[in-house]
Amino acid sequence: MLNLYADENLSQDAVHGYIPFTAAVAERDIAAAGNIVAERDIIDSPWVQRLRQIHQLQTAWLVYPTAEHTRFQHSIGTMHLASRMLQQLYPSLKEVCASEGESLPSRCYLESLVRTAGLLHDIGHGPFGHFFDARFLSHYGLNHEKIGAYIIRNELAAMLKKIRRNPLGELNDDETLDAEHVAFLIVRPQKEQDAYPLYLKLLRSLFCGLYTADNMDFVLRDALMTGFSPKVFDLDRLLHYSFFTKYGLTVHQKGFATLIRFLAARAELFRSVYFHRTVRAIDLDLNELFIQSRDLLFTGNPLERLDEYRHFTEWSLLVDVSRWNQSADERKRTLYPLWNNFLNRKVTFHSAAETTAVFSTPHSEQTSIFADDETFRRAVIQHLPDGLKTIPFAVDIARHLHRPDSNKQTGAQNFLYEPATDKVRRLEEEELYRHLPQSYRICRIYTQDKEHTRILAKALERLVNGTAEDDETNM
Repeated sequence: MLNLYADENLSQDAVHGYIPFTAAVAERDIAAAGNIVAERDIIDSPWVQRLRQIHQLQTAWLVYPTAEHTRFQHSIGTMHLASRMLQQLYPSLKEVCASEGESLPSRCYLESLVRTAGLLHDIGHGPFGHFFDARFLSHYGLNHEKIGAYIIRNELAAMLKKIRRNPLGELNDDETLDAEHVAFLIVRPQKEQDAYPLYLKLLRSLFCGLYTADNMDFVLRDALMTGFSPKVFDLDRLLHYSFFTKYGLTVHQKGFATLIRFLAARAELFRSVYFHRTVRAIDLDLNELFIQSRDLLFTGNPLERLDEYRHFTEWSLLVDVSRWNQSADERKRTLYPLWNNFLNRKVTFHSAAETTAVFSTPHSEQTSIFADDETFRRAVIQHLPDGLKTIPFAVDIARHLHRPDSNKQTGAQNFLYEPATDKVRRLEEEELYRHLPQSYRICRIYTQDKEHTRILAKALERLVNGTAEDDETNM
């Protein structure tokens, strides 16, 4: 009986309480166990441990002093939450697949599948998270999901095959965890791949959709760690009223209001934390640093230099640039003062003015003057007084997709069950959901010279209100 405790570890988590995972095989059992890999072995692998050195909040930790949590903690939480979702959803998943003539692997296989996908979903992230996706990986046609899937298929597949159990039980003797299936779950769909079984397509909604193991964990975790809110939405109720239908992950009408509250909480977290005016100002400085330093930070395509990429984290980057004043490379010595300003949190951009543009349809967003930075910038210049149209300023557009377009595959993951009619409907058919904004954009003007703050603010006011230039006496 006591051996039960030897097979399991508990991690005490600030968000979820105790998180169980299978322990490494005890030395006395190695001979009998053979080449069995426990979940702890995956957690302790260099690729997962690397996430301890990448902040969850890419630059917001420089604004929120308590938000020092990392991708590692979030990945453990996502593993646990994926497991909870599978436990709730398994009966309906089994029923749907049976009705479509498809058999399922064992429940324990599915449990290990989603737990592993949750643990590894951020494995491809580089320094500063999504910022690094946009400012570095995109130059190679990559993002952290593509790199993560590659790492799973090529670096971790051998270990994944040796996983035989999870806290709820053991895989069948003829089952082997498939790294290809794990990789499939963590990459958002571009176009449907018919070769994959139905249960995989359905389970992908645990990682891609309106409410996922990923985004429910980061909303709860980021809200707690920034001091935004200790319990920002009702996780238990949302999970309780969720199940699978043949269409996808479906929420019962009784849980619909909880889903709406989650969407509102997530949107407010984006507005207040991720898109905080100083956070975005820091991003503007960091963007300039990356433009000038990109090839000095990491050389080449990460997929061709995986050993180097495994050691490339925020810690390594920030320690590296802190020593550039001692480098033999003249470019590094020249760039050192700029990086030193960043390391000492000397923010050079200041918010001069902002407005929020709310869009109800993708078309209205695409045709707006706030559609992209350059269009916005030109519009501001047009509303500056003659003689002041060349004053220096920067623009920033922070976009949040409040509800995805369900006509696209990345948005067609979630549905609503209406018990009165016994029908499953698209979420847009519910009036409350339909009246949520499609997206919003926080559009800001920044300046490094506060002398022109009022002039820029007036230009944005005229732009938003569609008014002509004020007389200079009113400036």
